[in-house]
Amino acid sequence: MTQRQQQPDDRFVPERVHRWNSAGWILFGLLPPAVAVLDASPARRYGMFTLLVLIALGHAVALLRPDNDVFRPRAYLAALALVAGGQSFVLDGGAAFYVVSLPQFWFLSRTPRDAVALSGAAAALTVLGGTLGQGWSPQFLTGNTVVTVVAYGVGAGLGLWVHRFVGRSTEQQERLTAELTTAQEELMVAHQQRGAAEERERMAREIHDTLAQGFASIVVLAEAARAAVAGDPARCAEQLTSIEQTARENLAEARVLVGSAPESGVAPGSLATTLRRTLDRFVQDTGLTVTAELPDVDLDQHTRVALLRCTQESLANVRKHADASTVGVVLTAYPGGVELEITDDGHGFVVAESRGFGLDGMRRRLAELGGDLAVTSSLGDGTRVFARLPTHGQDRP
Repeated sequence: MTQRQQQPDDRFVPERVHRWNSAGWILFGLLPPAVAVLDASPARRYGMFTLLVLIALGHAVALLRPDNDVFRPRAYLAALALVAGGQSFVLDGGAAFYVVSLPQFWFLSRTPRDAVALSGAAAALTVLGGTLGQGWSPQFLTGNTVVTVVAYGVGAGLGLWVHRFVGRSTEQQERLTAELTTAQEELMVAHQQRGAAEERERMAREIHDTLAQGFASIVVLAEAARAAVAGDPARCAEQLTSIEQTARENLAEARVLVGSAPESGVAPGSLATTLRRTLDRFVQDTGLTVTAELPDVDLDQHTRVALLRCTQESLANVRKHADASTVGVVLTAYPGGVELEITDDGHGFVVAESRGFGLDGMRRRLAELGGDLAVTSSLGDGTRVFARLPTHGQDRP
């Protein structure tokens, strides 16, 4: 699993706590002993000043350069324990300095065991320093001793509890991070699978609307040519020419689908011109009567392709299923959109019972462009296919 990179916000709270602790330690830990020895003898005063300056420098190094090879945080904490004992000896008690310094043993120690041991050593040295000046009969039940021991016990208990709480929080965060990473990976796989499924569906629709229709036309034309080869050679020649032309168009569409030809198989230009060529081929191949109202409309390439595919699919259905004699095609432009209506006088069908891929493919193709498709038909009354699309004026990139 990839580890989550640490962000600046992740370090903000610990750094702020360290800054406030350092400020409090300087204000309530270093300044009071320095002030307390101002009236002491020069030896005690300068000795105390030296200890405080050195431990302050060590504190800065431990915080700013914790990975240095000379004065690691553990060495600093050992020195802090010694200073706690020294200032307790000089001032005949140093519980206040110990209490203020106690958080550092937990902030800077690598493990809770080190924190307990080093803070315990500092507590012992503080108590020892406060009793050394009492001679051979020291009084241990003093305020300095009691406060130091109580502070050590409370600090150790609180520190262990916080460490355990933080450890559990860290484990929970790591678990949540792992779950989030797993969810993201699963979502990425789902997106990839969805994209692959959508691409397969798109390719299936394109193949159905182009190659499959072309091959179906070739089969029908070949059957007609075989039937006319003996009795009507001229008609047979026409059918063979149509077969050749359809095969060439299929080859061009195949090159488009495999990416060896640019754009769509539909050349840029007037949709009306393209539809007229398609209808002329349909009349030539089937002999049906076709009426068409095809005004020139300025449409983008995607809209032209969608309407042409709808026309080709509708004409293919008429050829295969309708048993019609007349087909009507009407193209109408209106502000913000275009409509295409294709009708036939065939025997019709029950739309609710239709399970063909072609109609569903037309609906999805139009829906992708913000359009819709309506199919109206009933047995004996022919079929009406009505497509509506918004217009965009210019080709989309």
